[in-house]
Amino acid sequence: MTRPRKAHRLTPRISGQTYLWLAMLIFAASGAVTRKLTEIGAQHLIGDAYGGKLSNPISLCNVLFVGNLCALILLILIYGRQWNKANLKQLSRKDWVSLTVVAILSGALAPGLIFQALALTELNNIILVGRLEPPLTLALSVWLLRERVNIWEFIGAIAAFIGVILTIILQPPTEAMMNMGGFGLGIGEILAVAASVATAASTIIGKKHLSQIPLGIYNIFRTALGTVIFFFIALVLYGSDHFAGVLSPFLWQWMFLYGGLIVVVGQSFWVKGLKTSTVSMASLVSSFSPVVGIIAAYFILGEAPTLPQYIGGSLILVGIFLSQVGTKYKTSRTVASDKISSTPAQQEVESGMGFKGI
Repeated sequence: MTRPRKAHRLTPRISGQTYLWLAMLIFAASGAVTRKLTEIGAQHLIGDAYGGKLSNPISLCNVLFVGNLCALILLILIYGRQWNKANLKQLSRKDWVSLTVVAILSGALAPGLIFQALALTELNNIILVGRLEPPLTLALSVWLLRERVNIWEFIGAIAAFIGVILTIILQPPTEAMMNMGGFGLGIGEILAVAASVATAASTIIGKKHLSQIPLGIYNIFRTALGTVIFFFIALVLYGSDHFAGVLSPFLWQWMFLYGGLIVVVGQSFWVKGLKTSTVSMASLVSSFSPVVGIIAAYFILGEAPTLPQYIGGSLILVGIFLSQVGTKYKTSRTVASDKISSTPAQQEVESGMGFKGI
Protein backbone atom coordinates (compact mmCIF):
# COMPACT_ATOMS: atom_id res chain seq x y z
CA MET A 1 0.00 0.00 0.00
CA THR A 2 2.87 2.36 0.69
CA ARG A 3 4.60 1.88 -2.69
CA PRO A 4 1.86 3.47 -4.86
CA ARG A 5 1.68 6.44 -2.51
CA LYS A 6 5.43 6.85 -2.60
CA ALA A 7 5.48 6.64 -6.37
CA HIS A 8 2.66 9.15 -6.54
CA ARG A 9 4.61 11.61 -4.39
CA LEU A 10 7.66 11.21 -6.62
CA THR A 11 5.68 12.00 -9.77
CA PRO A 12 6.45 15.62 -10.74
CA ARG A 13 3.48 17.92 -11.19
CA ILE A 14 3.39 20.64 -13.80
CA SER A 15 2.84 24.00 -12.09
CA GLY A 16 0.27 26.53 -13.18
CA GLN A 17 3.10 28.91 -14.03
CA THR A 18 4.55 26.37 -16.47
CA TYR A 19 1.18 25.99 -18.19
CA LEU A 20 0.98 29.79 -18.56
CA TRP A 21 4.44 29.98 -20.14
CA LEU A 22 3.64 27.19 -22.59
CA ALA A 23 0.32 28.81 -23.53
CA MET A 24 2.01 32.20 -23.98
CA LEU A 25 4.60 30.69 -26.34
CA ILE A 26 1.84 29.11 -28.43
CA PHE A 27 -0.33 32.24 -28.53
CA ALA A 28 2.61 34.53 -29.30
CA ALA A 29 3.48 32.44 -32.36
CA SER A 30 -0.14 32.32 -33.57
CA GLY A 31 0.12 35.48 -35.67
CA ALA A 32 3.15 34.19 -37.57
CA VAL A 33 1.53 30.77 -38.02
CA THR A 34 -1.68 32.37 -39.31
CA ARG A 35 0.18 34.50 -41.87
CA LYS A 36 2.25 31.47 -42.95
CA LEU A 37 -0.88 29.36 -43.47
CA THR A 38 -2.45 32.00 -45.70
CA GLU A 39 0.76 32.09 -47.75
CA ILE A 40 0.58 28.31 -48.16
CA GLY A 41 -3.07 28.60 -49.19
CA ALA A 42 -2.18 31.24 -51.79
CA GLN A 43 0.00 28.64 -53.49
CA HIS A 44 -2.89 26.13 -53.67
CA LEU A 45 -5.84 28.13 -55.00
CA ILE A 46 -9.11 26.29 -55.56
CA GLY A 47 -12.16 27.01 -57.74
CA ASP A 48 -15.40 27.88 -55.96
CA ALA A 49 -18.88 26.73 -56.84
CA TYR A 50 -20.18 30.17 -57.81
CA GLY A 51 -18.24 31.36 -60.82
CA GLY A 52 -15.22 29.20 -61.20
CA LYS A 53 -13.03 31.87 -59.62
CA LEU A 54 -9.85 30.78 -57.90
CA SER A 55 -9.66 31.56 -54.19
CA ASN A 56 -7.38 30.91 -51.25
CA PRO A 57 -8.85 28.02 -49.20
CA ILE A 58 -6.86 29.16 -46.15
CA SER A 59 -8.15 32.71 -46.17
CA LEU A 60 -7.96 34.74 -42.96
CA CYS A 61 -11.75 34.61 -42.60
CA ASN A 62 -11.77 30.82 -42.95
CA VAL A 63 -8.99 30.47 -40.37
CA LEU A 64 -10.79 32.71 -37.87
CA PHE A 65 -14.17 31.04 -38.43
CA VAL A 66 -12.91 27.46 -38.18
CA GLY A 67 -10.54 28.35 -35.35
CA ASN A 68 -13.42 29.82 -33.36
CA LEU A 69 -15.48 26.67 -33.92
CA CYS A 70 -12.59 24.58 -32.56
CA ALA A 71 -12.30 26.92 -29.57
CA LEU A 72 -16.05 26.71 -28.92
CA ILE A 73 -15.99 22.90 -28.86
CA LEU A 74 -13.08 22.96 -26.40
CA LEU A 75 -14.71 25.56 -24.14
CA ILE A 76 -17.95 23.55 -24.01
CA LEU A 77 -15.95 20.49 -22.92
CA ILE A 78 -14.17 22.50 -20.22
CA TYR A 79 -16.95 24.79 -18.96
CA GLY A 80 -20.12 23.05 -20.14
CA ARG A 81 -21.20 22.18 -16.59
CA GLN A 82 -21.50 25.85 -15.69
CA TRP A 83 -24.36 26.20 -18.18
CA ASN A 84 -27.00 24.96 -15.74
CA LYS A 85 -30.35 26.36 -14.65
CA ALA A 86 -29.06 27.58 -11.31
CA ASN A 87 -26.33 29.75 -12.88
CA LEU A 88 -28.47 30.97 -15.76
CA LYS A 89 -31.33 32.04 -13.47
CA GLN A 90 -28.96 34.33 -11.60
CA LEU A 91 -28.25 36.36 -14.72
CA SER A 92 -30.36 39.47 -15.18
CA ARG A 93 -31.37 41.10 -18.46
CA LYS A 94 -28.62 43.67 -17.85
CA ASP A 95 -26.08 40.85 -17.53
CA TRP A 96 -27.13 39.40 -20.89
CA VAL A 97 -26.93 42.82 -22.55
CA SER A 98 -23.43 43.32 -21.17
CA LEU A 99 -22.39 39.85 -22.29
CA THR A 100 -23.75 40.55 -25.77
CA VAL A 101 -21.87 43.84 -26.09
CA VAL A 102 -18.63 42.21 -24.88
CA ALA A 103 -19.13 39.32 -27.32
CA ILE A 104 -19.57 41.73 -30.22
CA LEU A 105 -16.53 43.83 -29.27
CA SER A 106 -14.00 41.17 -28.23
CA GLY A 107 -15.47 38.07 -29.89
CA ALA A 108 -16.28 39.42 -33.36
CA LEU A 109 -15.09 42.98 -33.99
CA ALA A 110 -11.58 42.88 -32.48
CA PRO A 111 -10.44 39.55 -34.00
CA GLY A 112 -12.01 40.48 -37.35
CA LEU A 113 -10.03 43.74 -37.39
CA ILE A 114 -6.81 41.95 -36.42
CA PHE A 115 -7.21 39.36 -39.17
CA GLN A 116 -7.89 42.10 -41.71
CA ALA A 117 -4.81 43.97 -40.48
CA LEU A 118 -2.74 40.81 -41.00
CA ALA A 119 -3.53 41.06 -44.69
CA LEU A 120 -2.36 44.68 -44.95
CA THR A 121 0.73 45.21 -42.81
CA GLU A 122 3.70 43.50 -41.22
CA LEU A 123 3.02 41.22 -38.29
CA ASN A 124 5.54 43.08 -36.11
CA ASN A 125 3.53 46.28 -36.56
CA ILE A 126 0.37 44.54 -35.40
CA ILE A 127 2.15 43.08 -32.37
CA LEU A 128 3.58 46.43 -31.30
CA VAL A 129 0.49 48.50 -32.07
CA GLY A 130 -1.54 45.96 -30.09
CA ARG A 131 0.36 47.10 -27.00
CA LEU A 132 -1.89 50.16 -27.07
CA GLU A 133 -4.56 48.05 -25.40
CA PRO A 134 -3.11 47.85 -21.82
CA PRO A 135 -2.48 51.62 -21.40
CA LEU A 136 -5.83 52.40 -23.00
CA THR A 137 -7.57 50.00 -20.62
CA LEU A 138 -5.73 51.59 -17.70
CA ALA A 139 -6.76 55.10 -18.76
CA LEU A 140 -10.40 54.08 -19.17
CA SER A 141 -10.34 52.33 -15.78
CA VAL A 142 -9.15 55.52 -14.10
CA TRP A 143 -11.61 57.71 -16.00
CA LEU A 144 -14.75 55.59 -15.94
CA LEU A 145 -14.25 53.24 -12.99
CA ARG A 146 -12.30 55.62 -10.74
CA GLU A 147 -9.59 53.04 -10.18
CA ARG A 148 -6.34 54.14 -8.58
CA VAL A 149 -2.98 53.52 -10.23
CA ASN A 150 0.50 53.92 -8.82
CA ILE A 151 3.28 55.97 -10.38
CA TRP A 152 4.94 52.90 -11.95
CA GLU A 153 1.79 51.91 -13.83
CA PHE A 154 1.25 55.50 -14.96
CA ILE A 155 4.79 56.00 -16.30
CA GLY A 156 4.74 52.53 -17.89
CA ALA A 157 1.49 53.30 -19.69
CA ILE A 158 2.84 56.62 -20.99
CA ALA A 159 6.04 54.96 -22.25
CA ALA A 160 4.11 52.18 -24.00
CA PHE A 161 1.69 54.68 -25.56
CA ILE A 162 4.54 56.80 -26.94
CA GLY A 163 6.21 53.64 -28.26
CA VAL A 164 3.05 52.67 -30.13
CA ILE A 165 2.69 56.16 -31.62
CA LEU A 166 6.32 56.14 -32.80
CA THR A 167 5.85 52.69 -34.33
CA ILE A 168 2.91 54.00 -36.36
CA ILE A 169 4.17 57.40 -37.52
CA LEU A 170 7.76 56.37 -38.31
CA GLN A 171 6.71 53.71 -40.81
CA PRO A 172 8.10 54.22 -44.34
CA PRO A 173 5.42 55.19 -46.91
CA THR A 174 3.57 52.36 -48.62
CA GLU A 175 0.57 52.05 -50.93
CA ALA A 176 -1.70 50.89 -48.09
CA MET A 177 -1.48 54.21 -46.24
CA MET A 178 -3.82 57.09 -45.53
CA ASN A 179 -2.63 60.69 -45.39
CA MET A 180 -3.88 62.20 -42.14
CA GLY A 181 -2.60 65.56 -40.97
CA GLY A 182 0.62 65.29 -42.93
CA PHE A 183 1.41 61.84 -41.57
CA GLY A 184 1.11 58.63 -43.55
CA LEU A 185 -0.83 56.13 -41.45
CA GLY A 186 -0.99 52.52 -42.56
CA ILE A 187 -4.48 51.09 -42.90
CA GLY A 188 -3.36 47.88 -41.21
CA GLU A 189 -2.02 49.84 -38.23
CA ILE A 190 -5.29 51.80 -38.01
CA LEU A 191 -7.24 48.53 -37.95
CA ALA A 192 -4.96 47.22 -35.18
CA VAL A 193 -5.60 50.39 -33.18
CA ALA A 194 -9.36 49.95 -33.67
CA ALA A 195 -9.06 46.36 -32.44
CA SER A 196 -7.24 47.57 -29.32
CA VAL A 197 -9.96 50.13 -28.65
CA ALA A 198 -12.69 47.51 -29.05
CA THR A 199 -10.93 45.08 -26.70
CA ALA A 200 -10.20 47.78 -24.12
CA ALA A 201 -13.86 48.82 -24.17
CA SER A 202 -14.97 45.22 -23.64
CA THR A 203 -12.55 44.90 -20.71
CA ILE A 204 -14.00 48.00 -19.05
CA ILE A 205 -17.55 46.69 -19.52
CA GLY A 206 -16.44 43.38 -18.04
CA LYS A 207 -14.91 45.08 -15.00
CA LYS A 208 -18.06 47.10 -14.37
CA HIS A 209 -20.85 44.66 -15.20
CA LEU A 210 -19.53 41.08 -15.42
CA SER A 211 -17.88 40.57 -12.03
CA GLN A 212 -20.49 37.96 -11.03
CA ILE A 213 -20.62 36.14 -14.37
CA PRO A 214 -19.09 32.63 -14.22
CA LEU A 215 -16.03 32.26 -16.44
CA GLY A 216 -17.59 29.37 -18.35
CA ILE A 217 -20.72 31.27 -19.31
CA TYR A 218 -18.65 34.29 -20.33
CA ASN A 219 -16.15 32.35 -22.46
CA ILE A 220 -18.70 30.13 -24.24
CA PHE A 221 -21.20 32.92 -24.89
CA ARG A 222 -18.51 35.31 -26.17
CA THR A 223 -17.01 32.73 -28.51
CA ALA A 224 -20.35 31.42 -29.81
CA LEU A 225 -22.02 34.79 -30.41
CA GLY A 226 -18.78 36.33 -31.69
CA THR A 227 -18.40 33.56 -34.26
CA VAL A 228 -21.97 33.93 -35.51
CA ILE A 229 -21.76 37.72 -35.75
CA PHE A 230 -18.39 37.57 -37.53
CA PHE A 231 -19.82 35.07 -40.03
CA PHE A 232 -22.73 37.32 -40.96
CA ILE A 233 -20.59 40.47 -41.09
CA ALA A 234 -18.21 38.70 -43.50
CA LEU A 235 -21.17 37.60 -45.63
CA VAL A 236 -22.42 41.19 -45.88
CA LEU A 237 -19.00 42.70 -46.57
CA TYR A 238 -17.48 40.06 -48.84
CA GLY A 239 -20.42 38.12 -50.30
CA SER A 240 -21.80 34.60 -49.99
CA ASP A 241 -18.88 33.04 -51.86
CA HIS A 242 -16.31 34.23 -49.31
CA PHE A 243 -16.62 31.06 -47.22
CA ALA A 244 -16.77 28.78 -50.27
CA GLY A 245 -13.51 27.09 -49.28
CA VAL A 246 -14.51 26.45 -45.68
CA LEU A 247 -15.18 22.77 -46.44
CA SER A 248 -12.01 22.33 -48.47
CA PRO A 249 -10.03 19.23 -47.39
CA PHE A 250 -6.85 21.27 -47.90
CA LEU A 251 -8.09 23.87 -45.39
CA TRP A 252 -9.01 21.28 -42.79
CA GLN A 253 -5.71 19.49 -43.27
CA TRP A 254 -3.95 22.59 -41.98
CA MET A 255 -6.68 23.58 -39.55
CA PHE A 256 -6.10 20.36 -37.64
CA LEU A 257 -2.62 21.75 -36.97
CA TYR A 258 -3.83 25.30 -36.27
CA GLY A 259 -6.92 24.31 -34.31
CA GLY A 260 -5.22 21.44 -32.53
CA LEU A 261 -2.06 23.27 -31.46
CA ILE A 262 -2.99 26.94 -31.08
CA VAL A 263 -6.65 26.64 -30.13
CA VAL A 264 -7.00 23.34 -28.29
CA VAL A 265 -3.56 22.94 -26.71
CA GLY A 266 -3.01 26.67 -26.21
CA GLN A 267 -6.43 27.29 -24.65
CA SER A 268 -6.19 24.15 -22.51
CA PHE A 269 -2.83 25.21 -21.09
CA TRP A 270 -4.05 28.78 -20.57
CA VAL A 271 -7.17 27.73 -18.69
CA LYS A 272 -5.17 25.21 -16.65
CA GLY A 273 -2.61 27.85 -15.72
CA LEU A 274 -5.16 30.53 -14.82
CA LYS A 275 -6.88 28.22 -12.35
CA THR A 276 -3.85 28.05 -10.06
CA SER A 277 -2.07 31.35 -10.77
CA THR A 278 -2.31 34.91 -9.53
CA VAL A 279 -3.05 38.03 -11.55
CA SER A 280 0.50 39.30 -11.06
CA MET A 281 2.06 36.03 -12.27
CA ALA A 282 -0.24 35.72 -15.31
CA SER A 283 0.35 39.39 -16.13
CA LEU A 284 4.12 38.88 -15.96
CA VAL A 285 3.98 35.87 -18.28
CA SER A 286 1.71 37.62 -20.79
CA SER A 287 4.06 40.64 -20.89
CA PHE A 288 6.62 38.52 -22.76
CA SER A 289 4.14 37.88 -25.58
CA PRO A 290 5.28 40.72 -27.91
CA VAL A 291 8.94 39.71 -27.64
CA VAL A 292 8.16 36.07 -28.43
CA GLY A 293 5.80 37.15 -31.21
CA ILE A 294 8.50 39.21 -32.92
CA ILE A 295 10.99 36.33 -32.61
CA ALA A 296 8.39 33.96 -34.11
CA ALA A 297 7.78 36.39 -36.98
CA TYR A 298 11.49 36.34 -37.75
CA PHE A 299 11.94 32.57 -37.72
CA ILE A 300 8.60 31.62 -39.34
CA LEU A 301 8.13 34.50 -41.78
CA GLY A 302 11.65 35.88 -42.10
CA GLU A 303 10.26 39.25 -40.99
CA ALA A 304 13.08 41.17 -39.31
CA PRO A 305 12.22 44.26 -37.20
CA THR A 306 12.64 47.61 -38.94
CA LEU A 307 14.18 50.74 -37.41
CA PRO A 308 10.77 52.26 -36.47
CA GLN A 309 9.84 48.96 -34.85
CA TYR A 310 13.11 48.91 -32.89
CA ILE A 311 12.54 52.48 -31.68
CA GLY A 312 8.89 52.03 -30.76
CA GLY A 313 9.41 48.51 -29.45
CA SER A 314 12.19 49.62 -27.10
CA LEU A 315 9.90 52.19 -25.48
CA ILE A 316 7.10 49.65 -25.31
CA LEU A 317 9.39 47.19 -23.50
CA VAL A 318 10.36 49.90 -21.02
CA GLY A 319 6.67 50.58 -20.46
CA ILE A 320 5.96 46.88 -19.95
CA PHE A 321 8.76 46.61 -17.38
CA LEU A 322 7.55 49.65 -15.43
CA SER A 323 3.96 48.43 -15.56
CA GLN A 324 5.03 45.07 -14.18
CA VAL A 325 6.78 46.81 -11.30
CA GLY A 326 3.54 48.68 -10.60
CA THR A 327 1.44 45.51 -10.87
CA LYS A 328 3.75 43.64 -8.51
CA TYR A 329 3.63 46.50 -6.01
CA LYS A 330 -0.16 46.71 -6.12
CA THR A 331 -0.87 42.98 -5.88
CA SER A 332 1.65 42.49 -3.09
CA ARG A 333 -0.62 44.65 -0.95
CA THR A 334 -3.74 42.65 -1.86
CA VAL A 335 -2.51 39.08 -2.02
CA ALA A 336 -5.79 37.64 -0.81
CA SER A 337 -7.72 39.06 -3.78
CA ASP A 338 -5.06 38.32 -6.37
CA LYS A 339 -6.50 35.02 -7.58
CA ILE A 340 -7.91 34.73 -11.09
CA SER A 341 -11.40 33.63 -10.18
CA SER A 342 -13.60 36.08 -12.07
CA THR A 343 -14.33 37.22 -15.59
CA PRO A 344 -12.82 40.71 -15.10
CA ALA A 345 -9.59 39.18 -13.75
CA GLN A 346 -9.25 36.98 -16.83
CA GLN A 347 -9.99 39.94 -19.11
CA GLU A 348 -7.36 42.04 -17.36
CA VAL A 349 -4.70 39.38 -17.86
CA GLU A 350 -5.63 38.71 -21.48
CA SER A 351 -5.54 42.44 -22.31
CA GLY A 352 -1.78 42.21 -21.98
CA MET A 353 -1.55 39.07 -24.13
CA GLY A 354 -2.66 40.62 -27.41
CA PHE A 355 -3.59 38.45 -30.38
CA LYS A 356 -4.20 34.82 -29.35
CA GLY A 357 -5.01 33.28 -32.70
CA ILE A 358 -8.79 33.51 -32.30
